[in-house]
Amino acid sequence: MDQQWKTFQHIYFQQERDNKNVRKGGMTLRTFSLLKGMPVFTIKGERIGTVHDLSISEMGQVTGLVVHQQALFKRAFHLELDGISSFGPDGIVIRQQDSALSKVPADSICLSKDELLGRMLFSEMGEELGLLQDVYFKEKMGTIIAYETTDGFFSESTVIESKQPPALGKDTIIVSVYEQ
Repeated sequence: MDQQWKTFQHIYFQQERDNKNVRKGGMTLRTFSLLKGMPVFTIKGERIGTVHDLSISEMGQVTGLVVHQQALFKRAFHLELDGISSFGPDGIVIRQQDSALSKVPADSICLSKDELLGRMLFSEMGEELGLLQDVYFKEKMGTIIAYETTDGFFSESTVIESKQPPALGKDTIIVSVYEQ
């Protein structure tokens, strides 16, 4: 695969590969793989569930997290990004439980549930970039700025930067990878 596009290597250092939280310009970038399964707590210390999925708008913006609440029957709730007080290394703290959790919006696309993970990524020029493995987004704004891809089960992953929102198609994801 000819890599003419700009990769994310200038902010994605090898020693950060395990942590998957990268600092760029004073802002922390998060990955879904790091957040999945992380416990969610209220500011008063009450555990309300665990992160199960990432909610993305049709415009390719992360709108929140899908939290599974621990109960007799699993219930999924949507947690808006602005309802999050902090992303910690071992858990997420929200401001207020009552106003922060709501039903998952009908127009949102979920990374796992809607099977975006594992879907083929293409450039706008029709180049196959690999299978989507993870996304990097700005934790406060929800802007997806990079995609982690792989060519297969035993291959190395590549992180590709994109400054434009993706086109989330039924079969593929189209991203802009060239300088605009």
